[in-house]
Amino acid sequence: MNYLFWILVVAFIVLAVWFAYEIVFGKDEMPDPIPYLDVPEDTGVRVPQKSANPKKIEAVMVCVNYGDFLAWTLPMNKIHFNRLVVVTDSKDTYTQEICSYYHVECVVTDSFYVGGGFNKANGINFGLGKLDKDGWVVHLDADIALPPRTGQILRQLPLDENSIYGIDRSSVFGLDNWIRFLQNPVNQHSSTGFLYSGYVHGARLLNLDRDGWIPIGYFQMWCPSASRVVKYPNFHQGADRTDALFPYNWERKNRHLIPELICYHLESEESELGINWRGRKTRRFEL
Repeated sequence: MNYLFWILVVAFIVLAVWFAYEIVFGKDEMPDPIPYLDVPEDTGVRVPQKSANPKKIEAVMVCVNYGDFLAWTLPMNKIHFNRLVVVTDSKDTYTQEICSYYHVECVVTDSFYVGGGFNKANGINFGLGKLDKDGWVVHLDADIALPPRTGQILRQLPLDENSIYGIDRSSVFGLDNWIRFLQNPVNQHSSTGFLYSGYVHGARLLNLDRDGWIPIGYFQMWCPSASRVVKYPNFHQGADRTDALFPYNWERKNRHLIPELICYHLESEESELGINWRGRKTRRFEL
């Protein structure tokens, strides 16, 4: 009888040890969650994976007498692109110095003034001629600051190479307000949820007599190799028309807004629309 008792005790101990081992070491390890998208397991939503071949994105930016804005926007924007080219004229040494400081390629041309007026298209096309154009290209204004996760988001999105894209903007008036924002920023992309820039949205441009909305020139993104669009249309009278005509290279079904991003349009003061389209008239962006 004593032998039977001890046999049962030993069997119980062996089973207890085996169960403990299975609990601690026997379960498969859970995969690491995707850090940029938090989706509950029971929703059935397919979580997109990060691409093994991220998009190549180049950018061109015209900056003539806008160096006071560029000094603030260039360090925020350069990180998002594989290559960024800034185009200025021979007299704007301030812009050239800022580009040199931040190690950004700056190309100089006076073709802006061929034909009279200010031909922004000539400057844009001069800069485009320096790019590889074998991936995506962004045309960006010098007074636009992009949020910190712009590059990551653009490379993550499933964009159509036969389309052109734009984003919304919010206006920030005065350097003092911009500094306050940078000291206490509103995080656009902290998690999945509402997107809010901290400022009122700027206007969108649409022509209902034609075919509706177009992405205007402060941010235009397209794929030259797929669309075969590699030049901006020439317009000799100011800086406002060429980038407004450019999106009409695409039908409305191929012009899209990227709602995941809102950029910041820096302005030195509140002023009438288009005040600088034919030369800089607003005061400098400084304290």
